[in-house]
Amino acid sequence: MRTVDKVHTKALKKTSFHFISLYLGQDYRALRQKCLENGELFRDKAFDAVPASLGYKELGPNSALVQGVEWKRPWICSSPKFISEGATRTDICQGELGDCWLLVSVASITLQKDVLARVVPQDQSFQTDYAGIFHFQFWQEGEWVDVVVDDRLPVKDGRLLFVHSADCTEFWSALLEKAYAKVSGCYESLKGGLPSESLTDFTGGIVEVYELHSAPSYLYAVMMRAMRLGSLLATFTMFDSTLNLVDKHAYSITGVQKVHLQGTTANLVRLRNPWGHKEWRGAWSDNSREWDLVEPEERKKLNYSADDGEFWMAFSDFKDHFSEVHICNRTPDTSDDLSHWRFSQFNGVWKAGSTAGGNREHKGEQTTHLKTQVQTPLTTIVSLSRTLNPEYDEKFPVFHIRPEDGGLTCVFESQYVGQSNITLGRDVLLRQKPVAVTDPFEPRREICKRFTLPPAEYVLVPSTALPDQEGGFLLRVFYKKMAFNRWVTVPDGQFGGSGTHGQVFCPTGKRWTFDLKSPVDEC
Repeated sequence: MRTVDKVHTKALKKTSFHFISLYLGQDYRALRQKCLENGELFRDKAFDAVPASLGYKELGPNSALVQGVEWKRPWICSSPKFISEGATRTDICQGELGDCWLLVSVASITLQKDVLARVVPQDQSFQTDYAGIFHFQFWQEGEWVDVVVDDRLPVKDGRLLFVHSADCTEFWSALLEKAYAKVSGCYESLKGGLPSESLTDFTGGIVEVYELHSAPSYLYAVMMRAMRLGSLLATFTMFDSTLNLVDKHAYSITGVQKVHLQGTTANLVRLRNPWGHKEWRGAWSDNSREWDLVEPEERKKLNYSADDGEFWMAFSDFKDHFSEVHICNRTPDTSDDLSHWRFSQFNGVWKAGSTAGGNREHKGEQTTHLKTQVQTPLTTIVSLSRTLNPEYDEKFPVFHIRPEDGGLTCVFESQYVGQSNITLGRDVLLRQKPVAVTDPFEPRREICKRFTLPPAEYVLVPSTALPDQEGGFLLRVFYKKMAFNRWVTVPDGQFGGSGTHGQVFCPTGKRWTFDLKSPVDEC
């Protein structure tokens, strides 16, 4: 599980949007300056060039794959470059590691230069102020962290063992993969995952998942709009793939385009295999006969014949051969600017015997709530992700949204100013039917759902599948128009009575500690 060491992390700087924290307290500029002054190359003791950094099983010390592996700096070539002639999706060629889910996201961020510049700071090189140290930035558990690595990379038989660029003198993608491996614990921890996870880690965005077997009729329009407005898209195949597709393999979605034929149009999707080769061989593949129906000028713009792992296919074939589409919205709605939305997030913990009561069927007490008042019909996107819980990987939390009445508005001051005997009991929560729920519990790090809510007052209740499943969580809410909301946490698991306290959160960032028997100040 990727976590930030809160003890050793400190604020690095504040941009116009957020603070950046230092992962493990390592300050890139200070460390580089020290190396330059001492005339030495940086050696990262926090992620050293040792077998444990490679892995523990398939990449463990006794595995055949790591026999003969050496850690070498990029000077294995005569003139290494951090980025050569701009970072592009062809810079990502997967190596001997099953991290296609990560690499499709790396390829996707090259399509959005502002996202790329955030994740991969551009003022790094092997020529100016080189000290064998580089840094990258990832979004982790609600904040951006700056991750430092040295440039010693796993090499076998004179070649990079893992991701590499098509240009053998370029190393930004290999160093990015190493930084992500450091945050994950080792390279082997990158084996297997979902594109939604890495897309979130590279953007801090909200990822919405569409299952293609039950896709809405308007999905193609959603994908076109998402691409146009800078969202990042990825997908993966099902089992028993045919026509040269790879089974259960992630692909970047790099284009969504209607092409004009003779009196009609065709809906196409462009995908890229992170291997950098092995392309689709069906309709609309490179040099297939369908391209003869497209005007030469339009064919040239679509770059349909390069042998680089990228290919076009019909949207109908795409739905038949792929499982899900992950759309990472850098704003909650791909047709609206972020300024039209409000945003709140809350870090909480499920504790056995207290806040980890399980889902509704177990009738447990769920004591962490977001209460919100909706004045007009409201579009809301809710994201719930697990944090700080490396042992919990069987089932994943779900959230419920319930309309509230009576005692459920205990922290909504406008209705209960001056009242003291206000309680939140599980009986009150359980007797109401949810007005909206997420999909069934799934083994995902994050789940996300979009709702349109009528005017009312609501409470969100995050929960795990079973009682007493402990761990941390991050609950994020984007909501359009005006919604008044507050986070309420009751650490000791009681809904009222003497000594019960909690915390209130509102979008302005102000927080209060309060007693449930007292009214709460306005945000």
